[in-house]
Amino acid sequence: MVGDWRGYDSVAADYRRVLEPRTALPAGDLVDLTGIPPGARVLDVGTGTGVAARAAAEAAGEDGLVVGIDPAPAMLAEAVGRGTPRPPQYAAAEAIDLPFRDGAFGYVTACFVLSHFTRYETALFDMLRVLARGGRLGVASWGPSLDAFSSAWDSVAEEFAEREMLQDARARAMPWHDHFADQGRTRDRLHEAGLREIRLETREYHFKTTIDDYLDGREATATGRFLREMVGEDIWQRFRGRVRDVFHERFPERFNDFRDVVMAVGTKPA
Repeated sequence: MVGDWRGYDSVAADYRRVLEPRTALPAGDLVDLTGIPPGARVLDVGTGTGVAARAAAEAAGEDGLVVGIDPAPAMLAEAVGRGTPRPPQYAAAEAIDLPFRDGAFGYVTACFVLSHFTRYETALFDMLRVLARGGRLGVASWGPSLDAFSSAWDSVAEEFAEREMLQDARARAMPWHDHFADQGRTRDRLHEAGLREIRLETREYHFKTTIDDYLDGREATATGRFLREMVGEDIWQRFRGRVRDVFHERFPERFNDFRDVVMAVGTKPA
């Protein structure tokens, strides 16, 4: 693998195929909760393959403008040209020091993004800077993920790498995952950033998947990317065979995977 394992460029195609369907429904629900109207100007931060941007573009319609930004060009390449009636525009950019003027957007969305920032406070500050007064910011984060499927994957990964090393990799890639998985902490952080009239919901989603698709999705996660880079290609292939054997022993070929999503929408004071 080439480049920083914390980035998504190396897994963009697999992300679109396997993980995008998991994020599409929560992203659409976040857009609905944010209340994006026809004609709106919307910025989607950390857009990835563009699921929230496309949902926002559908809500904003032909008279709206939706821009998605992401630091991974390969992810943006999977997003470009998709969506109607007016496809979003995309730019390779970091969420910190956004390349837009103050108050440029009436709505900002950040779907499964806040957990990735080293300093989420700085990212939130810049999101609010480009948000117009009276505008709304909507964020979504994965809730806690303790289940038999993730436990089985983790147990096999720990046969190939030390638990502490894998936990450190996850913390380096998503240092605030556990923090924003909590509804109360999410509310407090948005309030500290300056948002008011904060509305919060935790929703449960279930995803029908196959063993192969689930495992392909896990390989695209931070711990999967780290493990592959750390052990090298030969041992990685041994790991892939081992984890598939374990899953075929323990689980049916098709199963439902349940995940909670924490959603929050706040308003920038006028």
